[in-house]
Amino acid sequence: MTTTLPTPSQYATHEVDNQPPPHSPYDASADAALLEGLRREGAPWAEADVRRLGALAGSEEVQLWAEQADVHEPRLRTVDRYGNRIDEVEFHPSWHNLMRVAVAEGGAGAAWADERAGAHVARFASGLVWGHTEAGHGCPMAMTYAVIPALRHQPDLAAVYEPLLTSRVYDPGLRVPTTKRGILAGMGMTEKQGGSDVRTNTTVATPTAEPGVYTLRGHKWFTSAPMCDVFLVLAQTPGGLSCFLVPRILPDGTRNTFRITRLKDKLGNRSNASSEPEFDGTVAWLVGPEGRGVKTIIEMVNCTRLDCVMGSAALMRKALVEAGHHVKHRSAFGANLVDQPLMRNVIADLAIESEAATTLGLRLAGAADRAIRGDSGEQAFRRIATAVGKYWVTKRTPAFAGEALECLGGNGYVEESGMPRLYREAPLNSVWEGSGNVNALDVLRALAKEPDTAQALMTELSAAQGADTRLDAAITRLGADLAGLVTDPQRAQSQARRVVEQMALTLQGTLLVQHAPAAVADAFCATRLAGDWGNAYGTLPHGVDITAIIDRALPAGA
Repeated sequence: MTTTLPTPSQYATHEVDNQPPPHSPYDASADAALLEGLRREGAPWAEADVRRLGALAGSEEVQLWAEQADVHEPRLRTVDRYGNRIDEVEFHPSWHNLMRVAVAEGGAGAAWADERAGAHVARFASGLVWGHTEAGHGCPMAMTYAVIPALRHQPDLAAVYEPLLTSRVYDPGLRVPTTKRGILAGMGMTEKQGGSDVRTNTTVATPTAEPGVYTLRGHKWFTSAPMCDVFLVLAQTPGGLSCFLVPRILPDGTRNTFRITRLKDKLGNRSNASSEPEFDGTVAWLVGPEGRGVKTIIEMVNCTRLDCVMGSAALMRKALVEAGHHVKHRSAFGANLVDQPLMRNVIADLAIESEAATTLGLRLAGAADRAIRGDSGEQAFRRIATAVGKYWVTKRTPAFAGEALECLGGNGYVEESGMPRLYREAPLNSVWEGSGNVNALDVLRALAKEPDTAQALMTELSAAQGADTRLDAAITRLGADLAGLVTDPQRAQSQARRVVEQMALTLQGTLLVQHAPAAVADAFCATRLAGDWGNAYGTLPHGVDITAIIDRALPAGA
C-alpha cells in the first residue's frame, strides 16, 4: 500500500492567507460628511489643504511617526549631569515631526491671525484628518489655540505674545519666548484638592513692586505639555482667584521656577507629557483684573471643549476606517466580513454615529467662527451647544472604539493593530475640560443665567421641523423637559444628564435631517430618536438602507 505524503508547501506555516493588507497609505480626508460640512460651514477655500493633509496623515511615514511617538514615551529630566535643576522633558523625534506638521498646518493658534471667514472651521476640519495620526500632540495644539482669547484680556501681553502664538513655525526648546519664531502655550488650572472646582485653588500670587508682576507659590495637579513656552495659571490674589501668564524662561534669559515633580502615568495619551509642577517664587504677569480669573479663562474653555469634540470625532472616524479596512479584506464562513449581514449592521451603525459626531462638530466650529466675528445669535448657540456636544460626543467614543476593535476580533486586541491605542485614548476627552457631570451642570447654568442660549438652541432645532415626524416628536419632548427644569430646580441636577443627552441627539438629528443623505438621517431618527434600537451597536432595524450608509462612509481610498 502506497501512502501519499503532503508536499512541503502544505506545511508552510508562515504563508500568510486571509489577512488584510497594510492599510497605509490611505486618505484620511475621504469622508463625505467632513468635506460637505467644511463647505457648508463657510470654509470651502480650505478643501484643497484639508485633502492634502488627509493624504499625508494616512501615509506610511506619518502613521509610523504616530506609532513611535506613542511607544517611545516622554522622559523627565529634573537635573542636568552636574545636578543643576532643569525640569525638562525629552521627546522622541517622531513627536517633534508630528508637532512640526501640526503647527505648520495651522493646528495651533494660526486661525486667530487669519481674517478669512471660516478660518476656525478650516482648523477644525484639518484637526479631523490630522487626528488620524496620534492624539497626544493635539493637547499643546488645543491649549495654544485656546489661550489667545484669554490673553486678549491683557492687551499689552497679547501684543507681545499673540504673533508668536499664531505662528506656523514649530520652534522647540526652552529659550526666551520673544527670541523664538513661534511659541506654544499650556495651562495650569487644577489642583489636587479641587480638580474642576478651581475656586478652591491654594496657589497664592503675591504682588511685587512692579505693576502687574507677581510671584507664585503653590502647585498644579494636571499640567500637560510642560515644555510649552508660556502657561496660563490660576492663583489666589488679594482680590480673589486671578489668571496669570507664566513663562518657562524669563526675559533676562534665566529659568523661571517651574519644578516638575513627576509625569503622570496615564491610561492613554502616552506621548503627551502631563506633569505636576510646583511654583516657588515663580514670576508671573497678571492677565485681566484681579479676582476675575474664571471670567478670563471662560472663553478658553469654549475653545478647548471644541477641541475635545474634534479629537473624539477624529478618533471615531479613525476607528471606523480601520474596522472597515479589516472587514473588507477578511473572510469568514464563506464570505468577506463586509458582506455578512450582521457585520454590515455593525459597520453601518458605527458609520451613523461617526457622521453624527462629525456633522455636529463642524456645526459647532461654524458657530465659533461666526461668534468670534461678532454674530450674537451664534454666540448664544455656541455657549450652550459646545457644552452639549462636548458632553455627548466624548461620552459616545469609548463604546464606539470598543465596538470597532471587536470588528477585528483577536487582531484588534493586539497592540500592533493600533486599535488598543485608540481604545485607551477614547475616554480622555470626556474627562478633560470637565467630566460629564461638570459639562451637564454647565448646560444647566447656561439655561438658568443666559436664557438666550435656550432660545438659540430651539431656533436651531426649528429649522428642521416638519421634515421628519420622529424629529418633531423629539423636539416637542425636549421643549417640555426644558420647561420642567426651569420650574423645578431641585429636579434639574438629577436629570441634567438625561436632558443634555436629549439636547445632543435632537441637535444631531436636526443637522442630519437637513444635510445628510436620506438613508443616514432615516436610520438616525429611527434609532436615536424613536427608540428602534438595542443597547449595543449593530442593532439597526430591518429596512434601513445599510448599503447606502456603508458606501457613503467607506469609499475606495478611505
